[in-house]
Amino acid sequence: MAGTTDPIRAKASKEATDWLILLQDAPDDRDIQTQFATWRDRDPVNAQAWDATVKAADMMAGVLPIYADRWQPAVAGMRAKNGDGVGDGSAQRVGADHVVDQTQNQARPASSFVRSSTAPSRRLPVARRIGRRQLVGFGGMAIAASLLAFVMAPKIATTLQADYSTATAEVRTITLADASTVTLAPESAIRVRFDTGMRHIDLLEGEAFFDVTPNRERPFRVSSDAVDVTVLGTGFDVRREPGGTDVTVEHGLVRVDLDGAMPPVSELLEVGQTARVTWQGNVTRNDVPVGQVAAWRQAQLIAQDQPLGSVVDQLRRYYGGTIIVTDGGLAARPVTGVYNLADPVAALRGIARAQNGVVRQITPWVLVVSAS
Repeated sequence: MAGTTDPIRAKASKEATDWLILLQDAPDDRDIQTQFATWRDRDPVNAQAWDATVKAADMMAGVLPIYADRWQPAVAGMRAKNGDGVGDGSAQRVGADHVVDQTQNQARPASSFVRSSTAPSRRLPVARRIGRRQLVGFGGMAIAASLLAFVMAPKIATTLQADYSTATAEVRTITLADASTVTLAPESAIRVRFDTGMRHIDLLEGEAFFDVTPNRERPFRVSSDAVDVTVLGTGFDVRREPGGTDVTVEHGLVRVDLDGAMPPVSELLEVGQTARVTWQGNVTRNDVPVGQVAAWRQAQLIAQDQPLGSVVDQLRRYYGGTIIVTDGGLAARPVTGVYNLADPVAALRGIARAQNGVVRQITPWVLVVSAS
């Protein structure tokens, strides 16, 4: 089944976003509710697009932006420019289901500002009020700002700890004091701690490939949370994920330890071997062609029977917006293929298409992957 390249589905997805905003802008307008019901029931494609849009909005609910002061002035200016005021200025909407009361500097539910809609057949997620003139050009800004704040808050904390970091779609190579090199994948961060007896790198976020200068007197150690990778001189990749750490060796020999597990983990990896170590101490070993180690350095994402959700997690680092997978069953399906990281949207469509999934663009910054 076609994804967002299908013009009919793309049109339905855009119209669903417009209806979501319009219904929230005028929750008691019976004429709008009737017109919406007619549109939704006219074509199953419209109903599917509406369900995906509402599910995405529901998933985004509950996020209170922490950078409202940066984008609220732009919001107010755009609305004023189009002749759509924002009331008396005592409160402005800043997220999918919250507002900031600027007179008391407190957040409270947006439901206190928006009356419930009686639109037929489907509960509408509570959201911000946006002028009708902004439906096309401005409809997703508040949602996107909420998502940006949700995603960026922990990243800022990580960046403050890091000596080196990368942004979305940025690959960076650093030469260390001992002539070793570290190539950082997008949205990654490291902290460097060298002393006379040990060379120590903390992988704070993301993924990095290390090409280590041999020095038997000063072992080289990479820590990803509680997982330690120790080498003398070798080339290897380390990827930090929510559930554990992946280590893959291109040349040389590394030891992977997790002392806090019961029993403790200690694994030796040689050329072409990879291991995933979970925080609980579970170890999964595999072999990988040497030419595929850290393939992201050549802008390739190579998946071999990996869960779709895990593959999308890797792809997120190359996309400037947000990618949401709405179906847990779809996220668990295995994916095998080679995808071009230079075009993350096309790669996402290819990944979804392989599992009969659909990619919909909800706003210019939000892509939603769902089962067809």
